[in-house]
Amino acid sequence: MGARDTLINGLDPSRQAALARLWQVLPAMRLVGGCVRDLLVDRPIADIDLATPEPPEQVMERLRAYGAHVVATGLQHGTITAVLDGAPYEITTLRRDMETDGRHAVVRWTQDWQADAQRRDFTINAMSVDQAGVLYDYFGGQADLAAGHVRFVGEPALRIKEDALRILRFFRFYGRYGHGAPDQQAVQAITCGVALLDGLSVERIWMELRRILAGPNVAAILRLMDSTGVLARILPEGHTLDRCVRLLDDGAPANALLRLAGLTTHTAAVARRLKLSRAETGELAALSRAAPLPDVSMSEATLRRLVAEEPADVLAGRIWLHQAAQPRTAEENAAFARLRHRVCGITVPAFPVAGRDVLAMGGQAGPEVGRIVGLVRQWWLDGGCHADAQACRAQIALYLGTKAAQS
Repeated sequence: MGARDTLINGLDPSRQAALARLWQVLPAMRLVGGCVRDLLVDRPIADIDLATPEPPEQVMERLRAYGAHVVATGLQHGTITAVLDGAPYEITTLRRDMETDGRHAVVRWTQDWQADAQRRDFTINAMSVDQAGVLYDYFGGQADLAAGHVRFVGEPALRIKEDALRILRFFRFYGRYGHGAPDQQAVQAITCGVALLDGLSVERIWMELRRILAGPNVAAILRLMDSTGVLARILPEGHTLDRCVRLLDDGAPANALLRLAGLTTHTAAVARRLKLSRAETGELAALSRAAPLPDVSMSEATLRRLVAEEPADVLAGRIWLHQAAQPRTAEENAAFARLRHRVCGITVPAFPVAGRDVLAMGGQAGPEVGRIVGLVRQWWLDGGCHADAQACRAQIALYLGTKAAQS
């Protein structure tokens, strides 16, 4: 332990003010977990997690008496949320695990800070800071953080057996905070316990995999996941690690879905099994679609047509994936880069007319309106998406006139 006043001073003033108010009500409360870790390495703080020895009912009573808005967000786990100036602050009563089944834990409240820290996954996540700025580090987390060492609190095999999600969390935190060789005890425990991943919900698996794929050092992390058998376990449809590594080496953006598309050719099956959201499934399908791909020899008009049909970032993603499909020469890589630059530099053309224009020009409501709009849109696309509203309305008039003449 040591005086670390600068840790609290590292928070923005509004959060410092909110914490000062909370400490008036709960003087024994501490900052815990990820925010302490990130304050130590001067990284941006996303969420502030707090812990206190008082039982949750007492925490709620005190905060309401103070006038704070309180929400019982996870009372069975000892967690409540205090809302100050519109910002939420999660406060959890100190706990110790009584029973675990690999997914859930039966907990009991405690006043023992070290016992609460002992149930956390890694030493770098088990530190806390009180209102005086004193850092409490029971398991050497500060030294591990400085050394880039991601180490389980206690016996790795036991901690994984308690909650198999810790396997994936190890890779995520090692990608962000680790350097040098990974902890061999952890790697051995993960390799031996990889089958425990089968007991996790696919939603929890995708939550962690998405964070891993969007994070730093992904190539090294995926190789480690492959060597421990984790990658094959969470992607039983098969994986294309070499292609994904080439995608990363080429400098593709940190888009989890793009990287997932590079990691497997069975994207539809993976999306279904991992229960991706509708938006995620749609983006993954668009990236993987066997559709016309921009080519270096394409004219500007042809590229404009493609960008009018699909977002430029999706087209650029497909170019990244095509580039990573096999090893490329420096000249080929440069050509792909120029093509992406051309695609992303095109202003997305907007089709300037709609069904209401057909109706305003005398068209009859019904399926015929959609048919004429489709014909005019195709004419507009064929012309490189340059025709303006006046020219498109002239085409509408032509189709309406043709139909009238046929009648």
